[in-house]
Amino acid sequence: VQLQASGGGWVQPGGSLRLSCAASGGTFSTYVMAWFRQAPGKEREFVAGISWSGRATNYADSVKGRFTIPRDNAKNTVYLQMNSLEPEDTAVYYCAAADKILIARVPHEYNYWGQGTLVTVSS
Repeated sequence: VQLQASGGGWVQPGGSLRLSCAASGGTFSTYVMAWFRQAPGKEREFVAGISWSGRATNYADSVKGRFTIPRDNAKNTVYLQMNSLEPEDTAVYYCAAADKILIARVPHEYNYWGQGTLVTVSS
């Protein structure tokens, strides 16, 4: 499975961005999908995940209520809608896919990774 993330950029605090992750080369609808992020000098951390059906989601406490992770299996794409962005959200965001049933919150549970897209939140 190849994953291509896009949609990063610069935004002011309080603004919104939508990241996209397009998958190819596999059966997208069978994978758990997730977004992770990594800020400079910090470890990669879980942001949000969604089950293969879309019926279950899981969010890091730091983004709960601000971010959502919809997926469109017909378009082989998962999104990360980010609202009320804060400077602490600045990081490189990665999408990931796992051939599993449950949503994992640790990077080593994911088999496939996109290349990352930079999100910068500053005034």
